[in-house]
Amino acid sequence: MEPSGGRRSRSFLQVLTDYNVVFMLVVLVGISSILSDKFFTQRNILNICNQLSAPTVIAIGMLMVILIGGIDLSVGAVAAVGSVVVATLCFHMGLLPAILLTLGIGLAMGLTTGLLASYGKIAPFIASLAMQTIGIGIAFIVSNGSPIIPPLNQLDDLGSLRFGPISAVMVIAAAVVLIFTFVQNFTPYGRIVMAIGSNESVVHLAGIRAQLYKMSVFGISGFLSALGGIIIAARTAIGSPLVGNGMELDAIAAAVIGGASLSGGKGTVVRTLGGVICLGLINNVMNLMGIPSYPQAIVKGVIIIFAVILQRVTGRA
Repeated sequence: MEPSGGRRSRSFLQVLTDYNVVFMLVVLVGISSILSDKFFTQRNILNICNQLSAPTVIAIGMLMVILIGGIDLSVGAVAAVGSVVVATLCFHMGLLPAILLTLGIGLAMGLTTGLLASYGKIAPFIASLAMQTIGIGIAFIVSNGSPIIPPLNQLDDLGSLRFGPISAVMVIAAAVVLIFTFVQNFTPYGRIVMAIGSNESVVHLAGIRAQLYKMSVFGISGFLSALGGIIIAARTAIGSPLVGNGMELDAIAAAVIGGASLSGGKGTVVRTLGGVICLGLINNVMNLMGIPSYPQAIVKGVIIIFAVILQRVTGRA
């Protein structure tokens, strides 16, 4: 018979691994409220939600790739392409056609990476690294290395559009979270993506074209990365080739903090959202305290290490 102490220890570890993001959020909110009396103001909360709209969308795209055991280093570069392209297209067409065409370009870039990684048998790390380099080049060529201010404040109109206190970009991010939560939990597509990350050979034996699904998740990542770039352009009213710097690392960090396994088959949209919020709270409270960005990077790294160690410990248990 197993000792009751062993059962209690295992139960505690199980609770810890199931709700680790919740624990981290509670701790971070508590620390933030203590360190800054401005944290719980409505203005600051809405500012956090606005700032996290683009990272949330991009992190969900990264999660879809991680679920199959892949990685997409091009998300920041595709976001930069999305930012400058939508701003440039606003000179030649309306805002909606510019957004749709930009999303199509992001989708095409993602599918190209997926084609190389799935059918081309190139490691996702290498394929996405190549697309990252291409994307950075495209962003700087389109923008000529300078920020682009679109005419008639078209992007600014989208960024300033509100439904009460809720901004349009927050609504877009919330819609992406809801859609992909549904896709992951209630559709055959979501179950197959999870299965590919868990055991791809079994998926092949079941007669499912795993390569097609693998290519599709990179397409989703490219699409959502371009959408993230559009959101940033709308919030700032400019298109910049520099907006995607470091976004791929933040997206990976958010997924890992949310409990996603880099070997695939484990992770949820809701927990990834929790990871995004954790990183956002760290940035916010440090900004409120006037701390430079470099210490913020150190804190992020420590939290990622802690999250990975927690996964290892609870996984063994």
